[in-house]
Amino acid sequence: MKVLIGDNLSPKGIEILKNAGLEVDVKVGMKPDELKACIGNYHGLIIRSATKVTAEIIDAATNLKVIGRAGSGLDNVDKTAATKKGIVVMNTPGSNTITTAEHTIALMVSLARQIPQATISMKAGKWEKKKFMGVEFYKKTLGVIGIGNIGSQVAKRMQGFDMNVIAYDPFLSEDKARTMGVEKVDLYELFRRSDFITIHTPLTPETKNMINKETIKMMKDGVRIINCARGGIVNEKDLYDALVEGKVAGAALDVFEKEPPENNPLLTLDTVISTPHLGASTKEAQENVAFAVAEQVVDYLIYGTIRNAVNFPSIPADQLARLQPYLTLAEKLGGFATQMFEGGVTEITIEYKGDAAEINTAPVTIAAIKGFLTPILEETVNFVNAPFIAKERGIEVKELKSTDGGDYQSMVALRVKAKDKVSYFAGTLFSKKDPRIVYIDTFKVEIVPEGELLFMYNNDKPGVIGDIGKLLGKNNINIARMHFGRETPGGRAISVVSIDTHVSSQIIDEIKQLPNILSVKQISL
Repeated sequence: MKVLIGDNLSPKGIEILKNAGLEVDVKVGMKPDELKACIGNYHGLIIRSATKVTAEIIDAATNLKVIGRAGSGLDNVDKTAATKKGIVVMNTPGSNTITTAEHTIALMVSLARQIPQATISMKAGKWEKKKFMGVEFYKKTLGVIGIGNIGSQVAKRMQGFDMNVIAYDPFLSEDKARTMGVEKVDLYELFRRSDFITIHTPLTPETKNMINKETIKMMKDGVRIINCARGGIVNEKDLYDALVEGKVAGAALDVFEKEPPENNPLLTLDTVISTPHLGASTKEAQENVAFAVAEQVVDYLIYGTIRNAVNFPSIPADQLARLQPYLTLAEKLGGFATQMFEGGVTEITIEYKGDAAEINTAPVTIAAIKGFLTPILEETVNFVNAPFIAKERGIEVKELKSTDGGDYQSMVALRVKAKDKVSYFAGTLFSKKDPRIVYIDTFKVEIVPEGELLFMYNNDKPGVIGDIGKLLGKNNINIARMHFGRETPGGRAISVVSIDTHVSSQIIDEIKQLPNILSVKQISL
């Protein structure tokens, strides 16, 4: 079997592949047309971040069985297209954790003491001691947005500087925060209290432009911002304006919305230090990811063993056909639930009823947890690490089984618990393969869990549907489906509208102003 390496990979990884008897070709820097022309010859593809594996490439990959990403991010792989074609997509989660945390700290120290600026000055033959006055970390407050693998390592190390660490993370429980020695706060309190803010979340519709003109206004004068996560989380224009005005004293950026950045005004400011996406760029990290991805590709192509797959669980092939519809249902339920639920989750119970109680539920439970954790976490969540991440977050996972399916032959349900709140989401399979959400708390519904959804609580009054449709039509938003449920006639109801495109926050605000609309959430599945 043949493996193509499309991006730079440590020789140690190549050696592992060859020693396993695989034929290896290294073709770095191929253009999309070149990759498309040759990909049909290969059974395995190993990439980093540079190679884009689009649906068009995957369509041409007639023999491809596995895509291995040396690293964690998979923004450059069309996972849906790969899954539909039965191609396993793997990454190497955790291999870059320490190196990215260390790079964050390096930037933070450099920003506080203006080390890059002072170096440039010295090399120009100057001696400007007064110009480069720094600030201490001692007793300052560090705000960590997203305290997963990387964020927690940053927090741990900065506590060694006697910093007061506060953290915002929707999945962080109070008990877990205490064991980490950090204070759990909401996002707006973090903005208000922090002297330094470091970002460790994924780029999602919820986190895009999280740092913007309005949120910067909430921050302390002289705050310093560090981003080694993803470009787009920080609105670059708004950050530029705040730096020029002096509201933000400095910024350290390893990532940009467009990479490489072209004519980015941030790079003209003395108060900005930057690196070209070096978070994972250490010799040790490069060797670790190369070693890991090569072993994983060998295990799959030679032995059929799946490890660290983001689109397939580690289950025997002969069980996959029966379990796949349940895996999809559970993952969709989890993704829906996490975007509906607010608060520090302490417990998730997955209930299997009717025929669902007779299947191998272990991978289905993992699929539900993966779906629940994925939308907001900085690290890639897969079928291997989802239980571990849940445990690290202080989330207890339970299973319940019952042969009584109630109104349905088969049902999977999630009961999500925080300290003072429990939410319930249940789904079933139509025609034994098509997932549907059929209960949201006490509301009986029939929702197709895919694409973009607008979820609304509303009063059950005439005209609500018409108002929603008219407003979306005015904004050229096409409606694919509409689903409804109510507790009692004239009482509280829910409306779920499936739309073709993601809508702006401005349109969400307009919907909130409609008569009888109580709340609106946008959900992406």
